[in-house]
Amino acid sequence: MRIFVTGATGWVGSAVVEDLIAAGHEVTGLSRSSASAEKLAATGAQVVRGAIEDLDVLRAAAGQADAVIHTAFNHNWSRFAENCAADKRAIEVLGAELEGSERPLVVTSGVALLAPRRLATEADVAPPVTESFPRASEAVVEELRGCGVRVATVRLAPSVHGVGDHGFVPRLAGIARDKGVSAYIGDGKNRWPAVHRLDAARVFRLALDHTAEGPFHAVAEQGIALKDIAEAIARQFDLPLISISADGAAEHFGWFAPFVGIDAPTSSDRTRAVLDWKPEQPGLLDDLAKPDYFGS
Repeated sequence: MRIFVTGATGWVGSAVVEDLIAAGHEVTGLSRSSASAEKLAATGAQVVRGAIEDLDVLRAAAGQADAVIHTAFNHNWSRFAENCAADKRAIEVLGAELEGSERPLVVTSGVALLAPRRLATEADVAPPVTESFPRASEAVVEELRGCGVRVATVRLAPSVHGVGDHGFVPRLAGIARDKGVSAYIGDGKNRWPAVHRLDAARVFRLALDHTAEGPFHAVAEQGIALKDIAEAIARQFDLPLISISADGAAEHFGWFAPFVGIDAPTSSDRTRAVLDWKPEQPGLLDDLAKPDYFGS
């Protein structure tokens, strides 16, 4: 198939591109800059220049594709509402272009807020779109499905890890280095699900053939205690390991405090059964033990 991928040079999207090409697919990827375009072309993918705000570019690329995978999202948290709105428009345009065909669309979401403090499953419904949580990707997916679009959601774990990671764990490590201590909140028993980026990429590819059975959870480990993650960071940087009270979390972690406090254990049992998906890469704590995980 010829597959159009947004976010094709991002942390997850680049792994999706590599996985698709290795499986024999022809890939066209969206790229915003000359540097990322060169990197994308080097993988063997074709390049479409533009951003997810360029709706005519998205429409044209989707129109020429046999399938679309949407992984792009701007993670500038200071513009979260605006970025969610751009994401919503992009999904709507991609879905509208595929409507009336059998060409599938796979969209990215997350598991972090599905079922706080209990085990989330694929049967759980995404939180409603509100002013405090404006991300509407799954709501749009349901609208598109009602219009007959072959569409599914892949929900990512909060930690999508691998050497070169620049997500949740490196942010936690950066705070630890700045503060001189590696910290967790309270007893540190709250849990972050995790998946290696290469295992996550395979879920996107497999989901293309099973859109009617989504959503899917790209989750290899149901939940790793934050204390264990903080301890791994402490070992890497030879820092003291400490507990921060819930009242002191905002002062210590800043705007990242709500993410540090997430307790989101998540199952992927149905995803594994439907897609015959078996994670093969190292787990998060094994990854964090690698000397080069956090770079120099």
